[in-house]
Amino acid sequence: MEYNTTRNQLIMKEYGRNIQKMVEYLVTIEDEEERQRNAMAVIELMGTLNPHLRNVEDFRHKLWDHIFNISNFKLDVESPYPKPTIEKLRAKPDPLNYPKKYPRNRHFGKNLELIIDKAVHEDSPEKKEGFVQTIANYMKLAYTNWHKESVHDDAIRAELLAISDGQLDFQPGNASAPASANFSGNANASAGGEQFRSGKRKNFQQNKFKGGSNNKSNNNKHNNKYKNRNK
Repeated sequence: MEYNTTRNQLIMKEYGRNIQKMVEYLVTIEDEEERQRNAMAVIELMGTLNPHLRNVEDFRHKLWDHIFNISNFKLDVESPYPKPTIEKLRAKPDPLNYPKKYPRNRHFGKNLELIIDKAVHEDSPEKKEGFVQTIANYMKLAYTNWHKESVHDDAIRAELLAISDGQLDFQPGNASAPASANFSGNANASAGGEQFRSGKRKNFQQNKFKGGSNNKSNNNKHNNKYKNRNK
């Protein structure tokens, strides 16, 4: 009985032991035409055993790369695609260049520093004010997320002045002015609605009173007619 400990290592486990044995047999075939024909048959079998590769773009190219990899790049057949090399497969990627600068206020992140720098160099007063309001709102949100409690506008103003070296001044009153205007507008609208409802109540009471008098007169006429008929 043959155990896996006595066998060679599986190069690509998703294809299994039998595919690897077939590829190892292909390497030993001396006739080029027979080796090419059998290699094509193994490629078709590999595609059948792994149908998920058909959803991958240019899946046949991937199958040919896999068969060369399983043979340890010893298989000598004609491929419709460039043959991969072991140097390219085992080449190490270039190291990534990580940023060497660290933000001064890590709890706000690096992006906030970039926005503050852009706001400081903004020439338009309206855009600069918009930057300040947006930055202050983000600082409130970050503070609430971390501390689970609200923060006063004066604390945000002081911290923004410290971060921007006194170049950005947050004025909470500018953001609250439209809200007060909306509040007064809503109050006027509610007052108008109350006047409209009171007017409807008055009209309803008048109509009800008129309707009641009309009903009484109609009832009197009906009673008199009934009395005359009995006579």
